[in-house]
Amino acid sequence: MKKLLLLLTLCSITAQAQNIQGLLNKATKIISTGSTSLSSDDIANGLKEALTTGAEKGCSNLAKPDGFFKNAALKILMPPEAAKVESTLRSVGLNQFADDFILSMNRAAEDASATAAPIFVNAIKQMTISDGINILRGDETAATTYLRSKTSTELKSSFNPIIKNSLEKVKATKYWEKAITAYNAIPFSNKKINPDLSAYVTEKAMEGIYSEIAKQEKEIRVNPLARTSDLLKRVFQK
Repeated sequence: MKKLLLLLTLCSITAQAQNIQGLLNKATKIISTGSTSLSSDDIANGLKEALTTGAEKGCSNLAKPDGFFKNAALKILMPPEAAKVESTLRSVGLNQFADDFILSMNRAAEDASATAAPIFVNAIKQMTISDGINILRGDETAATTYLRSKTSTELKSSFNPIIKNSLEKVKATKYWEKAITAYNAIPFSNKKINPDLSAYVTEKAMEGIYSEIAKQEKEIRVNPLARTSDLLKRVFQK
């Protein structure tokens, strides 16, 4: 009888210990995620949804007419090293040429932005649970930083031919190369200017895309109204 009681007592202690360990494991998970109802899968799926929402909205915003051109923060201007070229054009009464040239660069960036979303979505699908947790614990643009690291090479390859074609349609490339080649030929010019206009516009277009996605990410993180699903609300709750 005593042996039976001892055995039952040991079983009870073991069961309680297992329950306590289970509670500790759950508590550790809660602390690590900052939520009482989120699993690792929830975090990963929530981050994927947030990234997809931000990328698609950001690309859509910039692909609209004047998405770049009338955005003071993202408008593509002459390269800084070409300021003298622009100044010379305007000084001889070619203001319209300079204005049209700047507009053509922005239109090319808008054209390219319309093709960017699938590249981002494909990269987002590859995000792991570990990536999601690190992003959630990161700063206000951690997701955008992650996306930049995964898409910049492919985005550049995709953008460049689109932008080059768009610039050539309005003969911007032709005028640019002529103007810059002439400028570079001037004796004693301190700095040669790269005549590869499509490379410059591609770089500025990519900067604009990532900037817009970062803007959307910040909005989701800080503004409850920007969280358009229950999962987003749970993942980003304060």
